[in-house]
Amino acid sequence: MSTTIDFYWDLGSTNSYFAIKLIKPIAKQYGTSICWHPFNLGYFFKANDYAIMKESKAKLRNRRDDLMRWAKKYDFPFHIPRAFPIKTSRALRGAIAMRQWGLEEQFMEAVLSAYWEDGDGSIGDYSSLGPIAQSLGVNAVDFEACAESEKVKQALIDSTNKAIECDVFGVPSIIIEDQLYWGKDRMDFIKEHLSQLSNT
Repeated sequence: MSTTIDFYWDLGSTNSYFAIKLIKPIAKQYGTSICWHPFNLGYFFKANDYAIMKESKAKLRNRRDDLMRWAKKYDFPFHIPRAFPIKTSRALRGAIAMRQWGLEEQFMEAVLSAYWEDGDGSIGDYSSLGPIAQSLGVNAVDFEACAESEKVKQALIDSTNKAIECDVFGVPSIIIEDQLYWGKDRMDFIKEHLSQLSNT
């Protein structure tokens, strides 16, 4: 199957954490590649005058409880970090920078794990991002220089704007052909879509 899954994510999205873990075995099952696209959710929220922490306390409590149900269901080592929300643009640019070394996916998974499993609230800073790059075999100084380059900054802007042009309004958003699936709970629909493609 030559179809590619376009996956839009942000470090600050709990549902991106879950969806990435859930979609990878599905893609493997159907022999489909995944193209990762960082999406600056903070920029999008600001542009649309939305702030998650302004939601009602009851809704936030329910959101937390629901996330823990998902973690228990799939036995994921998920924890809600004390520092939330955080600025994620450096981590997103870091993922783009790591493409230069062919390590985008590994870096993405490492930063998501550091934040949503280990509760590292400093993961938005190079003091934490650099060591992750270093652990993957990339010099931390070279990594930061690349992530701070105008080329990579523009790449994140372009990635986010392209997503918006494709009607992405939140993450995770998964696009297959002309269909957009939003959220971690759309995996059954994604399986159906990929199954239909494999039979054509």
